[in-house]
Amino acid sequence: MDKSTLLARIIGALAEDAETLRRAAQSAYETATAEENIAENKYDTLGLEASYLATGQARRTAEIRQSLLTYQQLQLRDYDPGAGIQLSNLVVLEDQRGQQRTLFLGPHAAGLKIIEGRQLITVITPLSPLGQQLLGKRVDDEVSVAGQDLLVISAQ
Repeated sequence: MDKSTLLARIIGALAEDAETLRRAAQSAYETATAEENIAENKYDTLGLEASYLATGQARRTAEIRQSLLTYQQLQLRDYDPGAGIQLSNLVVLEDQRGQQRTLFLGPHAAGLKIIEGRQLITVITPLSPLGQQLLGKRVDDEVSVAGQDLLVISAQ
């Protein structure tokens, strides 16, 4: 997959997630403030629980919107063998059994998965253990995560 297409897919997924969470937060807010959910006694906590939920969802929506803004402004860089793997590089790792995994080193949205055909691309960040190890590595270097040795077979 071409990195600009991947970036567009990441932005699309984040925008969709932000909209879904916005609607969920709005629904929880409406539940929390509905007249029929006003507590009648100390055990009647539906309104309170809904307000906690709305607050958490609003906070998560803000995080996703920040990630979305960051990706919209992200300048894609080509892999530079002199500098090694950097932010916005697409990396393919291979384990000892020959199984490959493709990773995009992004600024946010760790764990986001993008599927293109039969290829799964996982977003990781430089803050993750694997992301930390990948920074500065070059093709044919090895990294070790959770006792598993992985070989960098390509980067772009």
